Amino acid sequence: MTPKLGVVVIGRNEGARLARCLASLSTGPTSHPTVYVDSGSSDDSLELARAHGADLVELDLTVGFTMARARNAGMQRLLERIPDLELIQFLDGDCELQPSWLAHGQRTMQERPDAAVVSGRRRERHRDANIYHRLMDMEWDTPIGEVDACHGDAMMRVAFLRAAGPFDERLIAGEEPELCVRLRAAGGRILRVDAEMSLHDVAIDRFAQWWRRCIRSGHAEAQASGRHGWLHDKAASRVLLSAWLWVFFIPLGILIFARLLGGWALAAFLVYPLHTAKIALGRFRRGASVQDSLLYALFVQVGRFATWLGHWSYWLTRLRRRPSTLIEYKTGARNAT
Repeated sequence: MTPKLGVVVIGRNEGARLARCLASLSTGPTSHPTVYVDSGSSDDSLELARAHGADLVELDLTVGFTMARARNAGMQRLLERIPDLELIQFLDGDCELQPSWLAHGQRTMQERPDAAVVSGRRRERHRDANIYHRLMDMEWDTPIGEVDACHGDAMMRVAFLRAAGPFDERLIAGEEPELCVRLRAAGGRILRVDAEMSLHDVAIDRFAQWWRRCIRSGHAEAQASGRHGWLHDKAASRVLLSAWLWVFFIPLGILIFARLLGGWALAAFLVYPLHTAKIALGRFRRGASVQDSLLYALFVQVGRFATWLGHWSYWLTRLRRRPSTLIEYKTGARNAT
């Protein structure tokens, strides 16, 4: 028997993206109960949700917004309505599902009772709009198989969510990898299958937006490592360690050697273009074009500086014993407030 499924959509001032998101939920062979959770939108998001027949949850404006809080509110509403619900498809309002995904995800969950999370291929809707959209499309291209974590678009098993607990509402970002740590500890598997799942619209067209997004990601990585240890997620741990290595330790080491041995030691900074070339070659061997490979490698190196700043922002707020409120909900969107 096919597991019973519900959908949670979250958003804030998504505009036309939300309209496409909600419309995509009615293009498959069957419809599923859908809850839309709104985080204080000032556009027509609420009217769009009502027009598409979604159950609407409006978050309290007096409490800080996080995507984790929105997802938990949607999950709670679904389970109040359908206590025997087995699966929940979480979907961000800037994404739209592929028509065949829900059925594919349900089949995978049915075949793999040990799966806590199943996700598929997420792609950028307007990949060629600018370099930032191309970068995001490459970022979504993660390995297939059993993985450590998922993105915001994912199908989750309610039984494992009950065992592991909900999303951590204190996190300003990175709530999915943090939850996946607890889901794995509860015995669940995180699967990524080779099937088209969703289209994403990052809506970034300026370097400053991309830079803030990297800082926000670094803040989230440090926040998760502070709670679960820096080895909680292999991929996140590599990013965290790489940022410190290339932004702090290598430059510090080179400057120390230059002080001791003379200015010629500064030639060691050539390791940066060499390492960039190595990253580009690795991407090229995975099938990317030369142009995409070079673009990806360059922004990986630049992004490490923003990631490192994000790490510092977290530890500074922790030392000051203040909540993590560095960056607003859904910073990357053009129409976010």
